[in-house]
Amino acid sequence: MAKTLAEMKVGDKGTVQGYSKEGGAYRARLLSMGLTKGTVFEIKRVAPMGDPVEILVKGYSLALRKDEAQALLVEERRAA
Repeated sequence: MAKTLAEMKVGDKGTVQGYSKEGGAYRARLLSMGLTKGTVFEIKRVAPMGDPVEILVKGYSLALRKDEAQALLVEERRAA
């Protein structure tokens, strides 16, 4: 079940599934940052008000604004 990155908590891992229709304005920017379909990431930090969200993706830390995090559809990865 897909949800947005903004709905995840620190320590959660997930896979990028796509982009919300409302977040179309952020799609090109997120793609240029390497957040393509199938990309695996982990939530490292979330600021107290939820903005920004820091994720670890492809070996580097990336901070996303709340609007960008809400535009990114993800699937949570369950621990095996």
